Amino acid sequence: MKFLDQQKIYIKSGDGGAGCVGFRREKYIEFGGPDGGDGGRGGSVVIEAVENLNTLIDFRYQQHFKARRGDGGSGRNKNGKAADDIVLKVPVGTQIFEEDNEYLLGDLTKPGQRMILAKGGDGGRGNTHFKTSTNQAPRRAEDGWPGEEHWLWLQLKLIADAGLIGLPNAGKSTFLAAVTRARPKIADYPFTTLHPNLGVGYVDGDEIVLADIPGLIEGAHEGAGLGDRFLGHVERCGVLFHLIDGTEEDVAKAYTTVRHELEQYGDILGSKTEVVALNKIDALTDEAIAEKKLALTEVAKKGVMTISGIAGKGVEQALRTLSQTVTEYRKQEREAEEEPRKEVEADEQ
Repeated sequence: MKFLDQQKIYIKSGDGGAGCVGFRREKYIEFGGPDGGDGGRGGSVVIEAVENLNTLIDFRYQQHFKARRGDGGSGRNKNGKAADDIVLKVPVGTQIFEEDNEYLLGDLTKPGQRMILAKGGDGGRGNTHFKTSTNQAPRRAEDGWPGEEHWLWLQLKLIADAGLIGLPNAGKSTFLAAVTRARPKIADYPFTTLHPNLGVGYVDGDEIVLADIPGLIEGAHEGAGLGDRFLGHVERCGVLFHLIDGTEEDVAKAYTTVRHELEQYGDILGSKTEVVALNKIDALTDEAIAEKKLALTEVAKKGVMTISGIAGKGVEQALRTLSQTVTEYRKQEREAEEEPRKEVEADEQ
């Protein structure tokens, strides 16, 4: 399945059905009066976040969505049938923007979350509603109200526990393949990964969702390489796992290059919890490992793990550290959400 993280679509809700001009006609009833029914409501366009989807590729092949018009009313005070709604199923983490791709309309972050994108038009009233003491036989009914139509942008930001970041060829895809069942493309050249990949790792009875983001290079925020388009997927990750290629001549520069691009993207990424690892140690001597780990520790100002995705060295421990860090992050997130509620309850008491 191809990965697509943004797509423009056109939606139109259904018009309301027209009201009916009708009169009661029965034997021996001379003045039956009006009995025209109301029109039915037009179908709405609804968007819903569902599980087990991680791409917007379906919207590449169908970009226009139009709901059906409501049925018209009929005699004997019969109202028209309302049209069915159209439900667009999208991955969790999908954002909906106006046509300018700047104004955010909604953000679907939980499975089952729904949002009405275009409300169906109301049905028109039949002539029964227009009967008065001076107009006993009105021949007037309303047309249905028109539906809404919009051009919208759908943007997907993958929701993962940890995002794998680093320069191209840092070994992110290899690490993902080593700890999950994901099978990303792996090759010995830069920009092997052209779109984000997701994988689920298991350690100590817990599961952790990892997102492999295409590599960054210097100037990515200005469009160099693949640019920073895919960094939006890291916004929702609780933890960043920064992999540094141990075979790089200057590991400190490799680290600062990526950090600079994260900070240029925004404070959201620059302030996230980061776990740093020196990768590809199977290709280094013990002396080189110690030297590069020290240089990396000094510039990162935190502990540095040493791993080898291809050889499996330190991989399980790295996954365990990520799992523990994510657990701590989730705890802090829950406490932050509960704090306002506690303040409200205290004020009420």
